[in-house]
Formats: sequence, C-alpha cells, structure tokens
Amino acid sequence: MRYKEEQIFVGTGAKHVLYSAFQTILNPGDEVIIPVPYWVTYPEQVKLAGGVPVFVEAGFEADFKISPANFEKHITPKTKAIVLNSPNNPTGMCYSKAELKALADIAVKHNLWIVSDEIYEKLYYGNPSDVVSVSSLSPEIYAHTILINGVSKAYSMTGWRIGYAAADENVIRGMGKLADHMTSNPTANAQYAAVEAYNGPQDVPEKMYQAFSERMARFYPQLEEIPGFKPKKPDGAFYFFIDASEAARRKGYESVDAFADALLTEALVAVIPGSGFGMPDYIRLSYATDPELFQEALNRLKDFMN
Repeated sequence: MRYKEEQIFVGTGAKHVLYSAFQTILNPGDEVIIPVPYWVTYPEQVKLAGGVPVFVEAGFEADFKISPANFEKHITPKTKAIVLNSPNNPTGMCYSKAELKALADIAVKHNLWIVSDEIYEKLYYGNPSDVVSVSSLSPEIYAHTILINGVSKAYSMTGWRIGYAAADENVIRGMGKLADHMTSNPTANAQYAAVEAYNGPQDVPEKMYQAFSERMARFYPQLEEIPGFKPKKPDGAFYFFIDASEAARRKGYESVDAFADALLTEALVAVIPGSGFGMPDYIRLSYATDPELFQEALNRLKDFMN
C-alpha cells in the first residue's frame, strides 16, 4: 500500500506523533485496548486524551502476544482503538504476518482504529519477509490503520526528534490542526536530516541490525545461566525482558521493584522494573549500549545472584 502526501503527518519524534493521534481520535470515555506488557507511554497518552486504557495480558508462555479471542473478548461499545507494537518494547517479541492479520481483521470487523507502532521495524532477527506493516495486509486494514514510525531507532537519530504517522486523510488533518497550536512543526534541520536518512545509503541500519543481532546471540545464553532469571529470547528490537520473581525471592526481596533497587545500590547495575510496563514480576535490560559495558553488567548480575 502507498500513501499520498495528504496522508502523512511529521512530528517531533514518534512519541509526539502518538500523542497527536490519540488526541485526534479519542473522545472522553473512549476505550483503547493495550496489550500487556506495553511501552510506558501508551496508557498515559490515552488518559491525557480523556480515554480509558483497557489492558489485555499476554504472558510468558504466549510470547507476550495477545490472541484474537482475548482481544475480541475485551471489545465493548466504547472501544475505539487497539495499540499494536511489533517488534515490541519491552519484550522484543514480534507478531507474525498471520498473527497480525488475525488481530487486524477483528479490528476492522468492529470498526476500530489500529494504532500500529512500528518504530523497531528494521530490527527483526528472523526472515524479513515474515514481518510486515499491518497496513499492507488488506485495503480494509489499511483504511483502519494509523501507522507510527520514525528515525530514532533504525537510524540512531534519537535526539533529532522526527517521527511520522501515515493514515486516513481526516485523521492526519486533525493531527495537523493540533500541531498548529502545539509545536508548529519539527525543526527544519531535523527534517532534512531525516530525508537524508531515508533516501541515502541504507548501510547504517543494516550495521545496527547486525550489531544488535550479534549482541542478542552473545548475551541471551548468559542470562539463562543467571540463577533465578527467566528471560524470553527476543525476536527483535534491543531488549531482554526477564521474569525476575524467583531471583527476587531467592535474595529475600518482597517485590521485583525492591530487587531492582538493590541491583542499582549494591551491584551498581541499572535495570528497568517491569511494573512500568504492566508486568511487576519482570525487569528489562537494553543492549543498545557498548557490548563490553553490557558484559560487565551481566558479570555483576551473576556475582550478585551467586
């Protein structure tokens, strides 16, 4: 599927674009289905727009991916949208083409918006043909999708703050009206830099993909060896999402949040508690950092648990 210029909104980073999308499509009391675990910003942005986040859990055994049946079970007359993030933050898991199609068909059936956050699209470790943008799966799905993307992850341009949405013209027009009174526009130099990123040689995202793929293969087996850690092998992105409830119990902490605090103060290792993602038994580690620094962190984690 292709988009016309009138169907594109460019904002100051994907986070601003997501905020603008929710402000545009939601009325007070509208419900948005958010699979758990989720990126910390989704529910807060829904609430800022007067909406109500509805959480649908997908656990470790389900690879943190919700089923069509569980999705449909949570739809009510107030449901306005579902948020999909694949590859996912914080888990790194990715929906297959068939899994996306099954969920999107239900959204179309109930006339829901599909807010598809695809910021990690170029960081998938499997066969690239297995993962596609949900908007490409059918004309009906295309019409119901608000695609979100940007340059921060694949091109390592986090500070340039360029994100975009591709969607129905009416949605884009509403987002533009909001931006007129909020940011006016992303800075011009960042826009030119993003054009160069997309139109220039694509060796940079390929190098990043290779680097992250190698780090995942190097570090995942080590995480499996840490007593009390139960990691899920990621499909993409650059995160390890780890069930640390047993580790916390072994060390005598009442919660994983307390365990994460102890890792910081005693082992000098910073991890993100899963409670921020709706999964309080988990921690998230990012390997988008110097590999030897990450190796040192793993060594400290091993020492702490042993």
